[in-house]
Amino acid sequence: MLAQIFAVVIFVAMFIFIVTEIVERHVVSLICAALTMILVFGVGMGSMEAVIETINIQSIFRTEFWYMTGEGGAGSGINWETIAFIFGMMVMVEGMARVGFFRWLCMLIAKLVKYKVISIFITFMVLSTILAMFIDSITVILFLVAVTIELAQLLKFNPIPMILAEIFCANLGGSATMCGDPPNIIIGTSLGYSFGEFLGNTGVIAGVAFLAVVPYFYFAFRKELLVNGSEAVDYRSMPSPASAIQDKKGFIISSVIFICTVILLVTHAQTGLTVSSIGVLVAIGTLVTAGKSAFVLLKKVDYKTLLFFVGLFVVIGGLEQTGILEMMAGFIGHISGGNIMVMIAIIIWLSAIASGFVDNIPFATTMIPIIKSLSVAYGVDLSVLAWTLAMGTDIGGSATPIGASANVVGVATASREGYIIRWGLYCRKMVPATLMVVLISMLVIYVRYL
Repeated sequence: MLAQIFAVVIFVAMFIFIVTEIVERHVVSLICAALTMILVFGVGMGSMEAVIETINIQSIFRTEFWYMTGEGGAGSGINWETIAFIFGMMVMVEGMARVGFFRWLCMLIAKLVKYKVISIFITFMVLSTILAMFIDSITVILFLVAVTIELAQLLKFNPIPMILAEIFCANLGGSATMCGDPPNIIIGTSLGYSFGEFLGNTGVIAGVAFLAVVPYFYFAFRKELLVNGSEAVDYRSMPSPASAIQDKKGFIISSVIFICTVILLVTHAQTGLTVSSIGVLVAIGTLVTAGKSAFVLLKKVDYKTLLFFVGLFVVIGGLEQTGILEMMAGFIGHISGGNIMVMIAIIIWLSAIASGFVDNIPFATTMIPIIKSLSVAYGVDLSVLAWTLAMGTDIGGSATPIGASANVVGVATASREGYIIRWGLYCRKMVPATLMVVLISMLVIYVRYL
């Protein structure tokens, strides 16, 4: 009982400090992880076995960590597979950014559509969605917003509508694949789902939703965009896409590494390579080919996020070891009466609403053991609950400026350039889109799986 009280208090305190942003979130999660080790596992449980299971360092030395021949998933505690994969992708993205890949791609697309504002608006929504399927949405938004503002200044249009649409589409694209958003990476590695399984399930849902999202944002911002949408542009005054490339040789190498990464991710269920081994291979390939710039790339990796994950997994491990998550699963099961339709509705709307106000990463991590318990207790297909959780957490975060990391980065980047996106405007445009997509997701899940 004492261990459970400690585990809940530490978890709630961690959430409060993360939401209020009084202290950096990686510091909060690491302090709470230390308290979990001392108070929950030490004072409350007196169990060294719980400590060993939660740290989970032994998983790195198992064959399954690097090569998977059958279905599987990470055990309880720190999910080192997620950490390794995210690290590898961070290194690759920094390598691509260094040579100017993202800016080149954006400028090329703008040129192909002849710098027409409406066309740029739609194609950048598509680009944001597709890039976010393979690259962290934060990176996608960083470069898209920067190029959008540059084009807005050249073409004299208001970039805020385009930035809002790009943010939403980055979160939507991230929901489509296993590597698109951190919650999906955690769900995939924890439950043993492949890139292809995500693409064939959440990818289909995201695709259906995207068909509704484009018309929504077009009509929501049509008047503002049409002010400049038909103006003629002197192409000669526009910067050349080639000017964005900082290192031609590095650009070619980065492009090849990116293509190889996509191929490895798409085929990892067939090759048996885990996402952790893919992450390590990508990192090694990027660093070796970067030469003298390798140390610069390593310095730019977001280690604070990786440490945040480590601490978070330990705190969630405390809830799992003390049986709190099993009790929460029982509560959801009791409310739903074991009815799968009600269960899906609770999970997707609870996830969406919660993710609008708190970081969706700890929420998804908390919910994974809960849906596993629900699956076992009520005989519900675990994969259906997994896709429900993924869509709820990934999309719900779009509703507010603080709901997802991509939102925070996009709004902050625009603000630095003098384009202030206030809560009122943001929520007025994004909340209806979020509600629409969550509803579409729930209906598609009902129709397809029940």
